[in-house]
Amino acid sequence: MSAALDILAEGPAWLVVAKPPFELAHPTKPGGPRTLLCRLGEALAVEVACGRPPALVHRLDRETSGAVLVALGHDAASHFGWAMTRHEIAKEYLAIVRGAPAWERQEVDAPILRAGSVGDSPVWLRQVVHPRGAAARTDFEVRARFRRDGHDFTLLAARPHTGRMHQIRVHAALLGHPLVGDKLYHTDGSHYLRFIGEGWTPALAAELLLPRHALHAAALAFVPPEGGPPRRVEAPLAADLQSFLPAHPAASSAT
Repeated sequence: MSAALDILAEGPAWLVVAKPPFELAHPTKPGGPRTLLCRLGEALAVEVACGRPPALVHRLDRETSGAVLVALGHDAASHFGWAMTRHEIAKEYLAIVRGAPAWERQEVDAPILRAGSVGDSPVWLRQVVHPRGAAARTDFEVRARFRRDGHDFTLLAARPHTGRMHQIRVHAALLGHPLVGDKLYHTDGSHYLRFIGEGWTPALAAELLLPRHALHAAALAFVPPEGGPPRRVEAPLAADLQSFLPAHPAASSAT
């Protein structure tokens, strides 16, 4: 039996659900692991039978947790599809990164493309900043700073203005503050290769600190297809990331 959906908000033709970490959003191959879309189809069998199948408006990486917008039926999917094209769906993420940034707010405007398209890369998925890449812009803001086991960490809010693959992770690493647990961008991708070859080992745990990258889709803002005022839906920080934070992290002094 599939796990129950964690519905954060809903309307006549849409849902916002919380995706847990380590769950694929879409099937990637026949006979693959169960996905969020599969669970939606089962939970919304009546909607499917009535010709209103669920469609994911956007995707999250397998390890990323948080809010996912779901359209019910083709009209709603078209509405949200156009909204995505016009950049009318605002997204906010929370990320736990290494180090203590010297800034409170920072914009990164740096194009991104696949590393293997401009050089040798043993990891097909790895992205890099490169002048030939697609435009990518992310705003970062410090939410809290804290120390753990003698090391500095920071909780950042990240607001992407474009939707490139791994954009927040690449831009955070470019600033010198990679996400905790990020196998691809902690250094050169070698942690990812070790994970593929050996699985999650004590050595990787000691180096990466978390078994997944510390990224959470915290909020979505959009105009629903039925009209009315914009909706903002928030997803509470996933339990594993909440546990990594101290009980009372020092809030940023920015105003």
